[in-house]
Amino acid sequence: MANLYVKKLEGRPGRQLAYRLAYGCDLLEALQGIVEEEDVRFGSINFLGSVLKARVGYFLVEEKRFITMEIDQLLEILSGLGNVSLKDGKPFVHAHVTFLDREGKVHGGHLLPGTIVYAGEVFIEEIELPAPPERVYDPVTGLNLWE
Repeated sequence: MANLYVKKLEGRPGRQLAYRLAYGCDLLEALQGIVEEEDVRFGSINFLGSVLKARVGYFLVEEKRFITMEIDQLLEILSGLGNVSLKDGKPFVHAHVTFLDREGKVHGGHLLPGTIVYAGEVFIEEIELPAPPERVYDPVTGLNLWE
């Protein structure tokens, strides 16, 4: 049987946190600020609401680089999902988001700075581990993945 995973982590449930985000804040900066302030070192994030404008990335596998897409209109957040791990020894948010525009078109990608909140609610579930995983560069994929 082929390898199904590279690493298994098993921890215990930690804190469950909930936040209402401020109008006009940068969504990724807010998420990053929360995990740094609360010292969340490993866990999951989910969020919903709406944004005034969005910036998302798409990873070009062949070139091992992200391209950026900007959507300058009010959008509903259908789903925002992410995780927290360590990068360079500090809490780091990795999140993806799916949006809906007023015509019913769906947009999404890797959440980038420049996505501005209209209204937002965030839930963070911490997972306690003796040694949270650190993100390091993976030469095979060109991404920063758990060590």
